[in-house]
Amino acid sequence: MSTPNPFLTLDQQLIGDIYTSTEVLDNLIVLCDDFGSRFGGSPGERQAAEFLQAKLSEYGLAPVRLEPVDYLSWQRGAVSLEIIEPVQQPVPCITLPHSPPAELEGEIIDLGDGMPGDFKRQAAHIEGKIVMASSAVRGKESRRWIHRDEKYGRSLMAGATGFIFANHYPGYGPATGGIGYGAAAPLPGLSVSFETAAFIKRLLRRHGRVKVRLTSSDTCRANVSWNVIGELPGRSRPEEIVLLGSHYDGHDIAQGATDPASGTVCVLEAARVLARHAPDLTRTVRFALWGIEEIGLLGSKAYVRRHAAELDRHRFYLNLDGAGYRFNDVVLNEWPALQPLFERWSREMTHDFKVDQSVHTFSDHYPFFLAGVPTGGLEPVGELSTGRGYGHTSHDTVDKVGLPTLRDTAALAARLALRLSQASDWPVQRRDAAAVQAALNSPEYQEEETYKASLRAFLVQHGLAAELC
Repeated sequence: MSTPNPFLTLDQQLIGDIYTSTEVLDNLIVLCDDFGSRFGGSPGERQAAEFLQAKLSEYGLAPVRLEPVDYLSWQRGAVSLEIIEPVQQPVPCITLPHSPPAELEGEIIDLGDGMPGDFKRQAAHIEGKIVMASSAVRGKESRRWIHRDEKYGRSLMAGATGFIFANHYPGYGPATGGIGYGAAAPLPGLSVSFETAAFIKRLLRRHGRVKVRLTSSDTCRANVSWNVIGELPGRSRPEEIVLLGSHYDGHDIAQGATDPASGTVCVLEAARVLARHAPDLTRTVRFALWGIEEIGLLGSKAYVRRHAAELDRHRFYLNLDGAGYRFNDVVLNEWPALQPLFERWSREMTHDFKVDQSVHTFSDHYPFFLAGVPTGGLEPVGELSTGRGYGHTSHDTVDKVGLPTLRDTAALAARLALRLSQASDWPVQRRDAAAVQAALNSPEYQEEETYKASLRAFLVQHGLAAELC
């Protein structure tokens, strides 16, 4: 038996508008084709921020503002990687964002997928070598997402002199991703294609030793980015805030169409249709397009610091990072008391999304989670993928995103925002620091928390920047 829908007329208006408009795809094309990657420090970054600001104003949101974020940007320079033993041959590569300029020779040690167990087994052999680990995010021993940054950090703590990130997908080229901790990274990091890594592995099997020479010339400098913030003020409880967001910056080697721009334009589309069809929202719905997520969640971290005094009034943050190219469920970040409410909404909306509980540290929900704000995101449930696919590669282009999935995601986001704003039965409140830590008190999360504590201690001991995601 279906649950009665008290928002049936509004749902029909929101869905009808979204499914009879191409605005969401039109915006994606502009963001990607006109402004490129929107990587921090690029001309397209500022152009994208101004475009997003103009769109939110055009849709009727007020106020709409750019909130500046000071940070250290990274500029890609020339790089070369040459195998010098047992053969002499240059191989293609790219540096990873915040990799420092380097001149380095060393032997490669292959750690396979670079899971925590791989580092433990090879601990005695890593020091003084260049670690190569694949981009696979899950292995036979670990079902949690093992991020590139963790593989890099474990290499650093084990005494490696460099890090090579090997794409585990054939045909996609090198995969990029940040490795800094708010400053230039302590040791150089590169990415190579599946095919280049396979060549190195064959040499290791046949000869037992591969030595390489790396030369790179990347730079960092002080810069400014922008969070784009727009509001639909609530009528009766305007001080209470429902927040929807996605970052808009991609990586410099690609358009970043699936990750993140597909989510960015769905946030825009939800704002457009709610502004048009839902003028009597109870609580304020605020829309945020974050800058510089890809090098450390810097935009969302800055927002949490700047708006610290009003976080108690943030009812919920819904994250749409890269959400617009796939079917989505709802993943709550360890808020079990909210699960029955979202499951009821799924029945009420006759939209068969699953509701699950999980949290990871590598998107813009996480600064809010650490601050105790109720958070969740639009992600698939039960899909144990091994990686990002086209994401973070030069193949992440507009043609990988379809209008139907953009519409599906925007409609789900708008309908959830409507209910988040209007719901009178809200069973949770902001957590304190102890409750946040308690939410991470499980074996799955403890492994990562233990690793991060060890990395922080290592960075402090060696006088390095200690800000982690």
